[in-house]
Amino acid sequence: MIIENKKKITKNLIPLFEEAGRISLKLRKEGLKKEIKNDNTPVTNGDIQVNNLLTSKIKKITPNIPIVSEEDSANKSNQNLKTFWLIDPIDGTHDYINERDEFTINAGLIINNRPEIGIIYAPAKKRLFYTYDKGMCFEISDNKEKKLTCKKVSRKGEIKAVSYSNKLKPQIEDWHKKFNVTEYVKMKSSLKFCVIATGEYDLYITEPRACEWDIAAGHAILKNAGGLITDFESKEVLYGKKNFKNPSLILKRSVLL
Repeated sequence: MIIENKKKITKNLIPLFEEAGRISLKLRKEGLKKEIKNDNTPVTNGDIQVNNLLTSKIKKITPNIPIVSEEDSANKSNQNLKTFWLIDPIDGTHDYINERDEFTINAGLIINNRPEIGIIYAPAKKRLFYTYDKGMCFEISDNKEKKLTCKKVSRKGEIKAVSYSNKLKPQIEDWHKKFNVTEYVKMKSSLKFCVIATGEYDLYITEPRACEWDIAAGHAILKNAGGLITDFESKEVLYGKKNFKNPSLILKRSVLL
């Protein structure tokens, strides 16, 4: 797909994400209806409404590209997907339910098993991130748009990491020591990818967990901003794997942190 087509698709979706963000906050203010899914994770009417809004609009814009969403069974049994959308309508549902502000709305376009387009909106923070090609990665906040390049904004000598949990597992702690991490903070949603792309943080490391729709949009954003994403064996992370399960991940702001 040529860059102009990717740009057009992405720009057409930005107002949709802003609308989805308004809906998610409105529903939360009114009081969410929560259920527990078969995998023992929560889902709300906000997740479902945002999912329906995103999938219907994306189908109109790219009718020939399959969609795989966390909140929909369609296409999840297809083991031969190469070019497809991955959608996580609300990433960080626990935060969404509990009035926290880190939850995000996500869509990533995978082309030949690699993430190319990514859009992430954190509506409670009013921060929207998007990308459509290498070097073309941006944040919209306070009605201003800035280009993201993974440029470090913390002090020299500081290595700041984000972590899924306040308590590090021994394996993750070992990786932090290897990279001389000086501090880390808990961050549960795909916002982790974005704050590394902005240069606010330097590193995120996790063992295999979660699914491809949790990371696809963030992967595209960080990669196109100049960051590095591999597994623990320094292998490229590809998409369309069996059951859409993630490998281990190392997200780095740059080769030299």
